[in-house]
Parts: sequence; C-alpha cells; structure tokens
Amino acid sequence: MKRILLIEDETNFAKFIEMELAHEGFSVTVAGDGKSGLMFALSGHWDLILLDLMLPGMDGFEVCREIRKAKQTPMIMITARDSVSDRVSGLDGGADDYLPKPFAIEELLARIRVIFRRLQDKQEPSAVLESDGLVMELESRIVTRHHERIELTKREFALLETFLKNVNRVLSRETLLNTVWGYEAIVDANVVDVYVRYLRHKIDDPDKPSRIEAVRGIGYVMRR
Repeated sequence: MKRILLIEDETNFAKFIEMELAHEGFSVTVAGDGKSGLMFALSGHWDLILLDLMLPGMDGFEVCREIRKAKQTPMIMITARDSVSDRVSGLDGGADDYLPKPFAIEELLARIRVIFRRLQDKQEPSAVLESDGLVMELESRIVTRHHERIELTKREFALLETFLKNVNRVLSRETLLNTVWGYEAIVDANVVDVYVRYLRHKIDDPDKPSRIEAVRGIGYVMRR
C-alpha cells in the first residue's frame, strides 16, 4: 500500500482528501501545519507528499525547500494560490506538480497516477539484466551468478553488459570494440578475444558449455 503524507491546515478539506485517497487504497497521514508536516516528511518513508502552501508555522514553499535538501519524495502542491509566479516558484522550489484549488478529486487522482507511472518507468527491469542465473544490476554495478557475487573490472562489466543487452545476437569484434572501448580507442581487435576469455573464466558455470560462443570469422554471441 502506497503511503501519502497530506500537509493541509483546512480540517474539512483534509478529511475529504484523506477519505477519497483511502477509498482508492492509499494509506494517508495528515499534518495540520508546516512544522509538523516537515517533521513527518523527514522522519518517515512516503511515496507521495501533498503540500498546501498557506500553512501556519511554516509556509509550503519553505517546507518544500527543506524536504528537497534531504529527500526526493514526489510532491504535489495543492493551493488556492494559482498565479503564474506562485506556480513557477513551487515548481522551481522542487514540487513535481502544482494543482490549484478548487479541483476535482478525479484530477488529483489522475495526477497522482501520472507521478507513480513516471516512477515505475524509472524502475523498469531494464536496470537489471539477467540470463540463466547470471544477474547484472546496472545502477549498483553488482553482478551475481546463481546469487554468488562476481567481481568484474570496468571493461569486463561493459563487455558483459553489451552481451546481456544483445542475447542471441551475433556481435562482431568491431561492434564489441567500438561499444566497450569506443570508436576513438587505439587498440587491436584481438583485445576483444582476450577480454572474452577473461569474462568466460568468471561467469561460466563449471562443467557447462561457455555462455559466450565464438562465431567463426565474425565475433561472439551470448546464448540464453
């Protein structure tokens, strides 16, 4: 269940938003002023923050700036202040969206869905490459074979990434050389053979054919 922090001082409005979001399956916590909202925002994990601007104690712009110093939690500003300058200040201050009051709850829900879709797109499985027990996590640069960590050099990692992104596709030595070493690199194409040998030694399963096959006269292919 996704958790939403609603920082809003208008009690009846906050109750209405909380009820509607709960009906949609969200877990909602309400903070009624800027200082307590900031405390909640910084001390807990939230999937989304809904932030009013005109708050007692600390206004929404300041709350947003303080949150952004520590976290990148998605934020939608909901406020009666709808001038262009207010919208620009809100977005420049770190908000992901800006929704002027009054608004239909359907529009708020649609904007929430858009933000969550963006986050989902950033977390697509493309950040993880996998083939037959071999897993490469691109962001953390961790490679495991059947859950056991494999240490790779920078070139070996780049070479393996290229193979995993092109499983069952024959890659010429020139393609591998240009992708891993770069078009401007002054190295012999035979360096590809050397690094493929290094990589095989680290990623292949004992007593099984190599994951990377040589294609005579062309280059190499990784089979799934």
